[in-house]
Amino acid sequence: MTETETNAYDVVVLGAGPVGENVADRTRAAGLTTAVVESELVGGECSYWACMPSKALLRPVIARADARRVPGLRQSVQGPLDASAVLAHRDYYTSNWKDDGQVGWLDSIGADLYRGHGRLTGPRTVTVTGPDGGERVLTARHAVAVCTGSRAALPGLPGLDAVKPWTSREATSSQTVPGRLIVIGGGVVATEMATVWQALGSQVTLLVRGKGLLPRMEPFAGELIAEALKEAGADVRTGTSVESVTRENGTVVAVSGTGERIEADEILFATGRAPRTDDIGLESIGLDPGSWLPVDDSLRVTGHDWLYAVGDVNHRALLTHQGKYQARIAGAAIAARATGETLLAEPWGAHAATADHTAVPQVVFTDPEAAAVGLSLAEAEEAGHRVRAVDVDLSTVSGAGLYADGYQGRARMVVDIEDEILRGVTFVGPGVGELIHSATIAVAGQVPVSRLWHAVPSYPTISEVWLRLLEAYREA
Repeated sequence: MTETETNAYDVVVLGAGPVGENVADRTRAAGLTTAVVESELVGGECSYWACMPSKALLRPVIARADARRVPGLRQSVQGPLDASAVLAHRDYYTSNWKDDGQVGWLDSIGADLYRGHGRLTGPRTVTVTGPDGGERVLTARHAVAVCTGSRAALPGLPGLDAVKPWTSREATSSQTVPGRLIVIGGGVVATEMATVWQALGSQVTLLVRGKGLLPRMEPFAGELIAEALKEAGADVRTGTSVESVTRENGTVVAVSGTGERIEADEILFATGRAPRTDDIGLESIGLDPGSWLPVDDSLRVTGHDWLYAVGDVNHRALLTHQGKYQARIAGAAIAARATGETLLAEPWGAHAATADHTAVPQVVFTDPEAAAVGLSLAEAEEAGHRVRAVDVDLSTVSGAGLYADGYQGRARMVVDIEDEILRGVTFVGPGVGELIHSATIAVAGQVPVSRLWHAVPSYPTISEVWLRLLEAYREA
């Protein structure tokens, strides 16, 4: 290998997480030569430090909780979880942090992988510094897709680095169970990791600056999850800020805004995300390093007809499944522009990520689960829609009672009373994660309420909540 090599491709993808992989899959399917650049593991954050390990950790926790609500079974599952077995289960689903399988998949679609740090060094140009220090210059005839994702954002507390705090990466990859764990934050990562580590034997203290958990969902979602965490033994404190953190003789000490000292063995900061764009050469094309990248609905960066930003980096919807959706749209748009095909950019067209605006689904895998799609009541009202919310106690549905003794949960449907379509749906309760796709179809498809009456739920399933919601709307 010479010190500097130059290779030309139709498309260069910066980042080989699920988003970058899906862009490459679509561009290769269209016959475009594609290079993929990755500085860490092929498969990205989701595969090794987020979606897969967190859900592998949560599954035994939720299964035990469900079993404890079933007559004839609850007495058999009263003991503690086998933490070593749970962690081993997690390790299996991360492939022990090896990416051979994902590399093999890239090979199978005919994409070329370049390992190393990739930086834009001008229009349509990416320079890759490999592990050996050598440089390769990749040029793109049609498009460069930035798919570098996001990283945990830590607050600017003095001396925080010396404390060696956990972020989502350490929380999902730890090989030991801390005796005491402080979790800072009230969002998805905070609530899911509090659920996991409390169940595995940690004494969890959850410190939330705001009024409640999951502030982007309907208020009752955070309320029900907070109640469940408290019942499980966690100490949940809302309206609590952290002013300083130190580590003294191995013990973490967090000092709250009221001066209270809270001690633990580890501390997890789950306080937001920042784009991984600080060192990818944005300055070479007139963009600000470290910034989110604004895009149109075909995921093309504003002011740059060859540059695409897909997934977390565009700040539209920081969810793996939504990033993969964007990647399918972006890959198809890149291919259409490269081959001169007509761009179908109207809402819900093949080249427009319309769902980002109106139909983003999400599941929080706590106990109980929370699942939502579309707008909350407050968001719908703020957007200027004339809406009505109808609520149903999920325990009134026969399928819920069969699912678990003492089932507790709630459902909300936000209906646009002018168009009589759904603007949003939220479910909270055991097992509701599997309900959300039906709601996503209703919201994305803008299915009229009158037609939903003809979508008959099977008896006796929790899905009968749809019938109860429609009845509540008719009677309101």
